[in-house]
Amino acid sequence: MTGRLSHPARSDARDNRARILDAAHEVFGEEGLNAPMREVARHAGVGPATLYRHFPTKRALIAETFAQQRRACHAAVRHALADPDPWHGFRGLIERICELHAHSRGFADAFMTAFPEAMDFAADRERTVRAVAELARRAQQTGRLRPGFVVDDLVLMLMAHRGLHDVPRADRLTASRRFAAYVIDAFRAVPETEAAPHRPALSDPAVSVPDHGRRHTDGSEC
Repeated sequence: MTGRLSHPARSDARDNRARILDAAHEVFGEEGLNAPMREVARHAGVGPATLYRHFPTKRALIAETFAQQRRACHAAVRHALADPDPWHGFRGLIERICELHAHSRGFADAFMTAFPEAMDFAADRERTVRAVAELARRAQQTGRLRPGFVVDDLVLMLMAHRGLHDVPRADRLTASRRFAAYVIDAFRAVPETEAAPHRPALSDPAVSVPDHGRRHTDGSEC
């Protein structure tokens, strides 16, 4: 009898864990790491006791929630460092980091800040910073990255990039790619001779430049 009952119990536990992680992706992704655990439990449709049974601490929940993004970040660093073209590797790493951050405010928070609950991400930050510094050194030797670039410039860029989470979700990734393209142009040592990167337009009028105050060529305002 005990054996027959254990299987449904394990199945329920797996379902609860999956719901909790799905809810954490949603809550932390939109609200950031300041979102309380009770909000995650509410979205998952479980009680606080069930949440804490699976994840005794917020740190444990954050680490598991963003495990896939962390693996993707590690892979991006390895791929960039292995690229025989240092500028291409440098550029690709910036694009990939921006993309990962655009998908989740919580992952951006964990990567960029010193939340006590996100201490597991400290090594990820250090690994990425070291990779950017090495790629920058190589790219500067080729003359394609401006000589004045320092790693702090990337940190400033990512701080500004976090503001894109105020953009409607449907346009967030597109906005991130446009942002990354312009930042890469700013880091470039010489004017671009190759075809300009594709910068898809934002579709939501809420993030478009407003028409009021623009001047026509005849000097009037619309």
